[in-house]
Amino acid sequence: MAEAGRAVVGQEETIELLLVALLAGGHVLIEGVPGTAKTLMAKTLSLLLQAQFTRVQFTPDLMPSDILGTSVFDLGSSQFHLKKGPIFTNFLLADEINRAPAKTQAALLEAMEERQVTLDGTRYVLPEPFITIATQNPIEYEGTYPLPEAQIDRFLFKVLVDYGPAQDEEEILRRYHVGFDAKALDQLGLHPILTPADVSALRHECQSVAVDPGIIGYITAIVRETRSSRDIRLGASPRAAIALLLGAKVVAALDGRDYVLPDDVKRLALPTLRHRVVLKPEVELEGMSADMVIDGILSSLEVPR
Repeated sequence: MAEAGRAVVGQEETIELLLVALLAGGHVLIEGVPGTAKTLMAKTLSLLLQAQFTRVQFTPDLMPSDILGTSVFDLGSSQFHLKKGPIFTNFLLADEINRAPAKTQAALLEAMEERQVTLDGTRYVLPEPFITIATQNPIEYEGTYPLPEAQIDRFLFKVLVDYGPAQDEEEILRRYHVGFDAKALDQLGLHPILTPADVSALRHECQSVAVDPGIIGYITAIVRETRSSRDIRLGASPRAAIALLLGAKVVAALDGRDYVLPDDVKRLALPTLRHRVVLKPEVELEGMSADMVIDGILSSLEVPR
């Protein structure tokens, strides 16, 4: 976190959620207006982890083969061989993912869920770790395609990125005044902290974090309450409960604990559930948001001791 702060001003919560998702084996959907360092955060983390980074600009004419790759015939060997697409990486930044049509968005489903790609009947395993960081603009809807529910559910977190406070914007200006260039991160002298192999070891370490049966019951109650809430048309799936459990274990480990607290679960409830629930139209017309409804659910449930 400290090393990332040399490149990114503020956005500590977003960077921490990206780390949690990486160690929990999940993916992140970032929603924010342009210019809020979404790409910079992903590139910085990949540098600190000595991992491969690939950015794909999603457009209406983007085809699945542009992401996955395609089979190319080799005249010399008279055989087809795979020309790998940009998805064969550690950090995949899917920029403005909602600008691509559903067919192209669906090309990511197998990769996000099973960490593999199937082309012409052949299975290709993706590098480890593999994380998809997708971005979308909350303002522009012209020329965009809504993400299908099946794909949205595969994102561990949905993170809302807003403008930082005035002091952060002043610090950004000071850095650019003395020569900072976001396009030349390698010149900042950032010190790599981990390797992809270290990430795998840390994931295994997080698995050993203890979870009390009361915490499991608490997570289950939260998710099931989203399905019975009178404000919600479509509640969260069992995948949401799994995401809350795995994320809470990572948060506990990052805080130096080998056990999960209820606060770990509550801390992740909004980014884990906000994109997995669909409010009733009349509730949205009243000005309610998914975050407000989820906060109401959390306040109505008894917290285990």
